[in-house]
Amino acid sequence: MPLFAVGINHKTAPVGIREKVAFEPSRVPEALLDLRAQTRVSEAAILSTCNRTEVVCCADQSSGDTIIDWFRHYHGLQPEDVNPYVYVHPEQFAVQHLMRVASGLDSLVLGEPQILGQLKDAYTTAKKAGTVGIMLNRLFQHTFSVAKQVRTDTAIGASPVSVAFAAVNLAKQIFGDFPSQSALMIGAGETIELAARHLHENGIGRLIIANRTVERAHALAAEFNGVAIALAEIPDHLAEVDIVISSTASTLPILGKGAVESALKARRHKPMLMVDIAVPRDIEPEVADLEDVYLYTVDDLREIIDENIRSRQEAAQQAEEIIDTQVAHFMTWQQSLGAVATIQSYRHWAERTRDVEVGKALRALARGEAPDAVLNEFARLITNKLTHVPTTRLRHSGADGQEDLLKIAHHLFDINDPEN
Repeated sequence: MPLFAVGINHKTAPVGIREKVAFEPSRVPEALLDLRAQTRVSEAAILSTCNRTEVVCCADQSSGDTIIDWFRHYHGLQPEDVNPYVYVHPEQFAVQHLMRVASGLDSLVLGEPQILGQLKDAYTTAKKAGTVGIMLNRLFQHTFSVAKQVRTDTAIGASPVSVAFAAVNLAKQIFGDFPSQSALMIGAGETIELAARHLHENGIGRLIIANRTVERAHALAAEFNGVAIALAEIPDHLAEVDIVISSTASTLPILGKGAVESALKARRHKPMLMVDIAVPRDIEPEVADLEDVYLYTVDDLREIIDENIRSRQEAAQQAEEIIDTQVAHFMTWQQSLGAVATIQSYRHWAERTRDVEVGKALRALARGEAPDAVLNEFARLITNKLTHVPTTRLRHSGADGQEDLLKIAHHLFDINDPEN
């Protein structure tokens, strides 16, 4: 059955539409079974994230619109709510799309690795629901292998392209050994939360969260086994930390040159990294004049990120070449499936013919007939039965002038030209 990828993503639909067609994780197995019951879908998997909702399936050739209708009805939406935003990728385009998604080429952030894990979860869920067969099993396994090859053979995910990740990556380059370092995060917004998560995942030794609203600081610190303090307490703890990352909405600087000078004296001029992501700035520019302080602003990080984006785009071109090759390999395998049933039928017929003639030969031997005569008769009969139909068809083809069929027979039976 043909393959289809049907869905919407961040490129085709605004977040309001994506929210309406998202699947609750707990309801995906039920949705898969409903899809198979309501349509001509034989195999299916559903990928649903904040940026995309897609159905990957094997279905009847005419099922593209049917799948869209099911998609819409399942979420109780009207055609105008879904149809302008949905895409349908058939056959090799579905294979290419899935491989691009798994490799991070279709993501909001080029090369991001999280989507591969989400795709693996979607496959596992569908397999447990019983909606994965030979085709999708091979497709997903091939796709995971391609994504791994892209990660290994290109630099698609080697360079950070978010401000938070770039800040943490910078800290890793300077300090190296995170478990022995302490970090102070000033603010509690999304960027600080992402930076704190990256630091925690990289094994930071100690994490302090400072925020104007201490309750929010406590909530964020609890996620990462950190400590929460108020902004007013920062001078008391500044000397304890090696890394400072700040991103608040303050209109005035949070950290001045004097406070940092005092902290450096208490640290005996042990170096500090300060990353000021805020606009307006949270850290006075004069802090950069102090020895033993590495101060980076959002503009400094933006230059790093822009260069990294260019690097990822170059890697993406290499990844596309890998994917094009692997799509061709998968489609060759898929096309070979059409011959499998024919091959099996032919082999079963040949084996049944053999068994019949072997039975005759054994009975002749049991009657005491000469073994050489029995063997010759067996060889004659089995040869005649195996060649009767092909030779009859070839004779008719020759009489009808079907030269193409005769050429195919030469190739099929590996027959050398008698003139050579």
